[in-house]
Amino acid sequence: MTDSVTDDEELGLEDGALDGEASDGAADGASVGAPPGDASAAASDAAEDGPTSHGAAPAAASAAEEAREGSAGGDAVAGETELAALREELETLNDRHLRLAAEFNNFRRRSEQERLGAWARAQADLVQTLLDVLDDLHRVAELDLESATVDAIMEGIDLVERKFVRVLEDSGVEMIDPAGEPFDPERMEAMLRVPVESEEQADTVAQVFQKGYTLKGILIRPARVSVHTQG
Repeated sequence: MTDSVTDDEELGLEDGALDGEASDGAADGASVGAPPGDASAAASDAAEDGPTSHGAAPAAASAAEEAREGSAGGDAVAGETELAALREELETLNDRHLRLAAEFNNFRRRSEQERLGAWARAQADLVQTLLDVLDDLHRVAELDLESATVDAIMEGIDLVERKFVRVLEDSGVEMIDPAGEPFDPERMEAMLRVPVESEEQADTVAQVFQKGYTLKGILIRPARVSVHTQG
């Protein structure tokens, strides 16, 4: 009994193996001898895949355009930054110019005030020296005419004159007294023409009507004179 069962199982296993081999063969046959419909489907799939590879060009163009737009945007940002820097520099220079202009105006006002102050102090010093001369003149004017002699009065006047001239000279004033000198139109004013007695007298000062004065080389008043002329 046992032997018969074993034989039947072996037969069953062999039949199953044969059935499996037959199934594998059928599958291989189907793979090798594929029907024409499957080839058409494969061709159709290949045709559908073709446009996908050609669509890479528009994508690349779009990427390039985006890159250009990005570059243009970067240039615009850089331009705005440079413009802002130039504006800031302009404001700085304008502020500096306004400060310098204000400082120059202040310096000019201070210089003018200092110049006027120096001139006022110089005038005050000159007036102070002239006050002594004025005091001497007052003393001469207060002389008692009944007891004073003419010589004493003239001597007092002469002293006042010399003192006054000395004060002017100390202040830089020079007297122009050109009697007998060649006529100089830059320092003299001809009032009369006098005929010459000799050729040596031609264009020389004959008489001084009013003395002239200069202050440190600056003409204050020309001397008024008469001039020898020929003919």
